[in-house]
Amino acid sequence: MTRPPVPPFTLETARQKVRVAEDAWNTRDPERVALAYTEGSTWRNRSDFFSGRPAIRSFLAAKWARERDYRLIKELWAFHENRIAVRFQYEWHNAGGAWFRSHGNEQWQFDAEGYMERREASINDVPIAEADRRFTWPLGIRPANCPGLTELGL
Repeated sequence: MTRPPVPPFTLETARQKVRVAEDAWNTRDPERVALAYTEGSTWRNRSDFFSGRPAIRSFLAAKWARERDYRLIKELWAFHENRIAVRFQYEWHNAGGAWFRSHGNEQWQFDAEGYMERREASINDVPIAEADRRFTWPLGIRPANCPGLTELGL
């Protein structure tokens, strides 16, 4: 079974792959998101290193329990054959109500069927005032008419 689009990527298919990933992450559903990765996918997320779908599901469940009202925008940075680089930002608040905008870069590597076999993410969190939020669409997938990072000047 394949997970289109599959490598080698073109500009159009790389953009599609990024948007599909963004949409899945905005569901905040660890089961759904984990299905985009190979069974043995390896991850580096900040200073955490782990591999395999069960670990991915566990990581994501804990992440979205901490990072409340999570809304994400991803943007294609570069691509080549079976690799894609993205930049992203997401907004969330903690249990105490403090808001953050997290800025990051990811490097993705895909197998021939279009599943991600490697993900490396570097992320920094910046405290923001609730009034400074930019990602205010209803929870879930970002609507098509909502601007991306470049359009927002971020």
